[in-house]
Amino acid sequence: MMPKPTWAAKSSSKDPDDVIENCIEAIAAGESEGLARLYGETHGAVYGFALSIVKNCHDAEDVVQDVYVKIWESAAGYKARGKPLAWMFTITRNAAYMCIRRQSRQMPSDPSDWEEVLAEEPDITPEDRLVLTGVLSLLGEVDREIVILHATAGMKHKEIAELMGMKLSTVLSRYNRALSTLRQALEEE
Repeated sequence: MMPKPTWAAKSSSKDPDDVIENCIEAIAAGESEGLARLYGETHGAVYGFALSIVKNCHDAEDVVQDVYVKIWESAAGYKARGKPLAWMFTITRNAAYMCIRRQSRQMPSDPSDWEEVLAEEPDITPEDRLVLTGVLSLLGEVDREIVILHATAGMKHKEIAELMGMKLSTVLSRYNRALSTLRQALEEE
C-alpha cells in the first residue's frame, strides 16, 4: 500500500490556512501533488492580486507561473506563521514588480482583465461582472489592491497592512474610502 501524500494526510482540517500549509509542507518534501493542490486552492487569489498590480491578464498569468515556480523552489525554507497566503502574496507582489521592471513601463488597466477574474466567481452574474469591472476601474492602484485582497483573498486588514508595509489605520481608511467610492458609483448607476 502506498503512503498517503503529506498534503492529504493532514488536510482533514477545514481551515484554509492549514490546507495551504499542508500543501507547502508536501512541496518541501518534493511531492508535486502538493503543488497541484496548492494551485487549485490559491490560483484565483494569486491571479487576482497579480492582476491588480500588473494590470494586464497576460502578464498576470506569467506572474502566477513565476509564483508557483518560486514556491516550489523555496517551500523548504517556509516558516509556518499561521498565514501562508500572506507569504504567497509577498512572493506574488515581488514577482509582479519584477515583471513591471522587466517591461520598464506599466500597462494601463484593461477592464476586460477584471472580467476574467470575476468570471471565476460562480455567484456573480454577467451583468454584475460588468458593473464590478466598471467600478473597480474608478479606484487607484493601492485602493484596488486593498479591496481585492480583502474581498477575493479574504485577508484581514491587519494582514493586508503587513503585506503592503502600511499602518493598519491607513489600510482601514483607504478600504473604507474605496468602498464609499464604489457604493457612490453603484448608486449613480
